[in-house]
Amino acid sequence: MQDKQNDNFLPYTTDPLQRLRFQTRVVKIGDIKMGGENPIVVQSMTTTDTMNTEETIQQCIRMVNAGCELIRITAPSIKEAENLQHIKNKLEDLYCQVPLVADIHFTPNAAEVASKIVEKVRVNPGNYADKKKFENIEYNDESYSAELKRIEEKFTPLVILCKEHKTAMRIGTNHGSLSDRILSRYGDTPEGMVESAMEFIQICEKLNFHDLVISMKASNTLVMVQAYRLLVAEMLKSGMNYPLHLGVTEAGDGEDGRIKSAVGIGALLEDGIGDTIRVSLTEDPEFEIPVARKLLSKFNTVNPEYQIPQTSIKLPYNPYQYKKRESKDLENIGGKNVPVVISDLSHRDNITQANFYGAGYTYSPSLDKWNIQDQAVDYIYIGHKTIDFEIPGTLRILCEIENWKDNYTNKEGYFPLIRTQIELEKLNENQTVFLEIHPGQEYNWKALKIRTNIILVLVSNYSNTTHIFRNFYTTLTENNISSPVILKRTLNEHDDESYQLHVASELGSLFIDGFGDGIWLDGPHSLKHLNSTSFGILQATRTRISKTEYISCPSCGRTLFDLQETTAKIRKVTSHLKGIKIGIMGCIVNGPGEMADADYGYVGSGPGKINLYKEKDVVKRNIPENEAVTALVDLIKENKDWVEPIISEEQ
Repeated sequence: MQDKQNDNFLPYTTDPLQRLRFQTRVVKIGDIKMGGENPIVVQSMTTTDTMNTEETIQQCIRMVNAGCELIRITAPSIKEAENLQHIKNKLEDLYCQVPLVADIHFTPNAAEVASKIVEKVRVNPGNYADKKKFENIEYNDESYSAELKRIEEKFTPLVILCKEHKTAMRIGTNHGSLSDRILSRYGDTPEGMVESAMEFIQICEKLNFHDLVISMKASNTLVMVQAYRLLVAEMLKSGMNYPLHLGVTEAGDGEDGRIKSAVGIGALLEDGIGDTIRVSLTEDPEFEIPVARKLLSKFNTVNPEYQIPQTSIKLPYNPYQYKKRESKDLENIGGKNVPVVISDLSHRDNITQANFYGAGYTYSPSLDKWNIQDQAVDYIYIGHKTIDFEIPGTLRILCEIENWKDNYTNKEGYFPLIRTQIELEKLNENQTVFLEIHPGQEYNWKALKIRTNIILVLVSNYSNTTHIFRNFYTTLTENNISSPVILKRTLNEHDDESYQLHVASELGSLFIDGFGDGIWLDGPHSLKHLNSTSFGILQATRTRISKTEYISCPSCGRTLFDLQETTAKIRKVTSHLKGIKIGIMGCIVNGPGEMADADYGYVGSGPGKINLYKEKDVVKRNIPENEAVTALVDLIKENKDWVEPIISEEQ
């Protein structure tokens, strides 16, 4: 991905310091115009059995009432594809004109039927013409070309039908279902995802069919973001401009699913990439729509609140591969340390042990002992307040410089926070200090480079925080400054969910790019909510794992068990397994592939039957559903990944 002309990476955005929308071609889907300057379309997918016409219609109506503009319905065989006509007719009878999308995976004949009925067909290049067996096959150029010819022959009839019936198509690549052929040549990579889609795009272009929408979905936010960026770079290089469908597949439920979706989708929206979005939650689809709309509300502002000085920059990192910015190791920040989390108690009248609860610490007066949770913050800022009790040994304290001078100069684990370089010059050079850096202020970068014990706290309360901090990343690199960096975001958004979605969008993008040695969130929310959001962002970007990760699909008509109920059961018995990734999949469409990234998998294999996976291998087949959760726990124990949950000494 190196551009030989300017010794920089191929561009995926016109200006990395501005949110300029990638100008795609307009594709008509029913009455919807997607792409170009048109508003970003919000869509979702039904979870009902497609053959249950009435139930599907009622769910579609609930989705539309919630604000859904495009509805996808699974069509795993010809009978479901044919039933789309009945669903469409009855929706029209009820004056519900929402465009429908047929979701196709292994059945080209069903796609061909659906293309004559609905406004759009979604095909997955990984399994439309291939069967996935996880086989490593050696191809030479001749045999690889023969495979491409076979795919073209199988795919061409659908393209001709879509062109004839003016049916749009989504070429939807999934990280979890790349074909064995792609995996054999490109590996399980963003490059492989892009190549998989480009093969199908090129067939469409050869047939002069351009009503395409493209997606690069993955459950791993780093892979997802890198794949979309790479796709845009390749399209720009090839003179293509197809609209893009954004989504984090198998994001999960609750707070985790929302933050993970915001990190992946939001990181791309921050760079103007995306024409339609789907927030994939393991919840009823009508609940996905308000989340998507809250996320999009952040991007309604056209002009940024803070104008970054316009300069020609080269990105100081590879946007298509993760590499953490190299920084000094100071205290427990920077270097190879995981990003730290900072909380604020400065607004309290008096600081007591009880105030630490929301920051992940509980104190037992009877035992005179602290309990430290997995999501315990690393630093607490107290401002001008004082602490008159012993804090946990793992915790450190930040305070104002005057407070530090008066009370804590000889106290281990207490550090001053300063706001000007003048204050810095007055301190002993051996003292570790936190220095706030604000956009718009002038700094003597050469002087900062000389000081070896500074931790920089980058502060922003602007809507274009991602670009402001990206500009700082460039400035630090240009000046060879390797001080650790804390990203502090102040956002005056009172709605809890909107706050999480917006800060996850901004800071998630930066952590995906390897920038940030810590996170500090500020806003009108409880300490517990800010803390949970901070750790959630780090978990979603896989920069700091503090809990079990669930790769859980959002359910659809193919699902063979109640995903919401099952996910809750599995969470209940495994949520203490910090660092373990568990895939919970309703069927085998994306299950085995997505679970190649998980440690364990729980997949519907038939009505009332479950297959259990260890990574990508099936290890137990057709377990009765009522025994499967226990069998999953036993499998984790057999592989020595099980630990008993810790029970508090107070209980």
